[in-house]
Amino acid sequence: MNDIQFDENPLTSGLADKLLPQACTMVIFGGAGDLSRRKLIPALYNLALDGLLPTQFAVVGFAVDALTDESFREFAREGIETFSRRSLSEEDWEDFAGHLFYQQGNFSDAASYAALKARLEALEPQFGIPGSRVYYLAIPPSFIDTCVFGLHDGGLVAPADQPLPFTRLIVEKPIGRDLPSARAVNRSLKACFAEHQLYRIDHYLGKETVQNILAMRFGNSIFEPLWNSKYIDHVQITVAEAEGVGTRAGYYETAGALRDMVQNHILQLLSLIAMEPPWSMRADVIRDRRLDLLQCLRPIRSRDVDRHAVRAQYASGFYRGKNAPGYRREERVAADSTTETYVALRVFIDNWRWAGVPIYIRTGKAMPKRVSEVAVQFKAVPHMLFNTDTDHPLEPNVLALRIQPDEGMSLRIGSKLPGPKVRIYPVKMDFRYGSTFGDQSPEAYERLLLDVIVGDATLFMRDDAVEASWQWIQPILDAWEASGERWLPEYPAGTWGPVEADRLIDADGHAWRQL
Repeated sequence: MNDIQFDENPLTSGLADKLLPQACTMVIFGGAGDLSRRKLIPALYNLALDGLLPTQFAVVGFAVDALTDESFREFAREGIETFSRRSLSEEDWEDFAGHLFYQQGNFSDAASYAALKARLEALEPQFGIPGSRVYYLAIPPSFIDTCVFGLHDGGLVAPADQPLPFTRLIVEKPIGRDLPSARAVNRSLKACFAEHQLYRIDHYLGKETVQNILAMRFGNSIFEPLWNSKYIDHVQITVAEAEGVGTRAGYYETAGALRDMVQNHILQLLSLIAMEPPWSMRADVIRDRRLDLLQCLRPIRSRDVDRHAVRAQYASGFYRGKNAPGYRREERVAADSTTETYVALRVFIDNWRWAGVPIYIRTGKAMPKRVSEVAVQFKAVPHMLFNTDTDHPLEPNVLALRIQPDEGMSLRIGSKLPGPKVRIYPVKMDFRYGSTFGDQSPEAYERLLLDVIVGDATLFMRDDAVEASWQWIQPILDAWEASGERWLPEYPAGTWGPVEADRLIDADGHAWRQL
């Protein structure tokens, strides 16, 4: 770690690399949990290796588990050894471990917050930390209210109108499970924190390819002039997961694919892909443009849900050389469950840029492989010159942004085959971060945690965006609940989804991309 000075006006830019990290303590609520072990502590370790954490920095795990500072450090080391993108070295570990501490406490106990406050006030002078804190709620959603009011009532929240010391709160998804509950969560958050103190995290927005969308669109003159309904035929967004629900069945039964993936990850991704050009890279300017896009989504009325939305469950199948159970046969899943593990949607954006362009979304579990991609298909060239055979038309140009795995992008164009005859063949221009830059991209949580430390909210969700996405999703949820269906369409585990999803896109003369 090294000493880094802080730019005291963090809202003057939306770029984390133009801002400087401040001295602060990060308190991880649920610090002994899986998210802390797998993602948060390894991310902080990698930031330390990159010299992006100041010397005046400490991490305090806060949970009910009976751990000491030493046992918490052992817990952290195991997480780094198992999940860090970079190997643990003894010298770096010794330096990092000296900044790790643990405080046992109960989230609903006022005495625990008093003890946490006393511990922080004792630790922070040792590192020259002026009382600035980042609280990360790595906890079940049901504890959000408890922890937020516990922090506030325990005197652990600094005044919002002062630059230092600051308080910032990171909240994991889901923010509610429908529009009324999302509004209730936001009311609780805003009762104790100002909006600029809140960082609603969506790890998808921290992925390198997602961050690169703005650079690709607005940093290259060859794309932005074509980014409209005159040249784009349709867009496909695919977020496929190879695994079934596994150990998350308890949570997934109350959520489903629409809540778990579409309401947050995919709609936020769509807002970046389709938003209007921002006039500045300041955080709230970009977040305003993303909100504008969400508010332009054409509502899907209850009577139209069956035309524009498909839901399904994976059934038993043969996957990776072994039999896979169907969703209803997974542990902790009700035998008559109607929770969807797959969703396909046809979406329209009612503004000048995107009028009439369909956006096709699909996401599901137990699919052939783990892959996330945004594919922009351009309109076909006229049926003349090189495209005269209407029975065998040329393949259209496609710009594909790969979010995971193998982050990068590709562009499919038509090229003449060598030889005396004029024959056009599709070729792919391919870019991969790993092969081009020769190093692993930082993990999403690395970028997002650094952004919070420096005070850059660009990649985080604002309360109005959360509620706008729920408002668009709500009629679909209501229609499904009112339908009273007891059986959903099924697709065998290890396949790309139900035939109903194929019919959805076939009706428009399109087909899902083969991935």
